[in-house]
Amino acid sequence: MAVIDELGDALARDVIAASEKLGDDRLFDKLAKIVGDASPTLLEAFTTGYRVRMAERRARKWLEAALAAGKADEVR
Repeated sequence: MAVIDELGDALARDVIAASEKLGDDRLFDKLAKIVGDASPTLLEAFTTGYRVRMAERRARKWLEAALAAGKADEVR
């Protein structure tokens, strides 16, 4: 259902921004508990959106470091 995916992804974006603003790296876990208690379906979409966005951020940081170093082999 598209509306579930849209809501979950929007919530994921918002929790990432709020986590950075508040300096609370556990905010995702706290919100996931609240969402999961109300709607396991929304929890799945939220979790997927969050994980995909965080994975993309880590991948971009790695790629930027590899480009800065001039070699992918030197980046961890």
